[in-house]
Amino acid sequence: MRILILGGDGYLGWPTAMHFAARGHAVTAVDNYLRRTLALQTRSEPLIAAPDLEQRAEIFREISGFGLDVRIGDCADYPFLESVMRETQPEVVVHYAEQPSAPYSMRGYSEAALTLRNNLATTLNVVWAIREAAPSCHLIKLGTMGEYGTPDIEIEEGWIEIEHKGRRDRFLYPRQAGSLYHTTKIMDTDLIWFYVRMWNLQATDLMQGPVYGLSTPEADRDERLLPNFHYDDLFGTIVNRFLVQAVAGIPLTVYGQGGQTRGYLNLLDTLQCVELAASHPPGAGQLRILNQFTECFTVNDLAAWVQRAGHSLDLRVEIQHLKNPRKEAEKHFYQPAHSGLLELGLRPHPLTEEILCSMLKRILPFKNRIDREQIYPRVRW
Repeated sequence: MRILILGGDGYLGWPTAMHFAARGHAVTAVDNYLRRTLALQTRSEPLIAAPDLEQRAEIFREISGFGLDVRIGDCADYPFLESVMRETQPEVVVHYAEQPSAPYSMRGYSEAALTLRNNLATTLNVVWAIREAAPSCHLIKLGTMGEYGTPDIEIEEGWIEIEHKGRRDRFLYPRQAGSLYHTTKIMDTDLIWFYVRMWNLQATDLMQGPVYGLSTPEADRDERLLPNFHYDDLFGTIVNRFLVQAVAGIPLTVYGQGGQTRGYLNLLDTLQCVELAASHPPGAGQLRILNQFTECFTVNDLAAWVQRAGHSLDLRVEIQHLKNPRKEAEKHFYQPAHSGLLELGLRPHPLTEEILCSMLKRILPFKNRIDREQIYPRVRW
């Protein structure tokens, strides 16, 4: 297939680009280095230095023999995006091109405004560019399980049947985000659903939980191909953060009581899920929503997992409960459905102590690069 990956330099975008290219697809990766810029501005740089996107693509070509094209530009700039869409004529667009951090979006007004403008303008541009340049294209949008919040009822897979005063209808599941970032994701879903109805487009919205992992078959060929591994309080996901803290000898930072429960998945499963979605398009006029995670854990569960893995490698790992910098429930009901991707063929990589130990071993050589000032929360809301 011809696949256009927006946000192709990101933690998920770059492994996705390599994954599809290594399977013979014609891949074009687009990025404007926004995430790199924001990380630099906030002293939140990744643990392992990464070449820029063009350099990465060239290294990947030299090592693997598989090529992918690169376009450097801003997806919030409609003429640029529309021209790329018209030139590449994608059959699938994978949309990662958003400011990805909840804490960053809550840092201040300018960060909130940037998040709102970038995320919504980019999604609007993607939909319009598909309509104008590639109307039969399948849009795969990365949503987030954070859109749902933590309701006191079971979370369905995107849609809910409602009976009211003797009549029934089907609606998007009610969503109540805990940050501005997650709120923009809700607005993305509403925007896409509107245009799917108006223009008969086909779209898949992947409601993804927090991702952990560093290793993929393509990235393991060369250290320079590894994904952007953030461990800071702004851009680092929780398992990755805890593993770096374990290596650095910093107590694992559990916010509040630690009962916050979410659905998590391995980076390898993110790649599987996106490939499965691309291989099984929903059809014109449909918005398919898939809850993309494999296991649910509390923060306390994850801290205990990392502590055990660290002890097995003779690392001294302590756990520290901090006053929660976020406005969120620290103990709550959480039961989300997630059968759609399993039915498409997902074969999960469950979290194991072996996986955590392998990640700790990958991180240990970079111990001296860990910036301790990135660890503790710098944003409160």
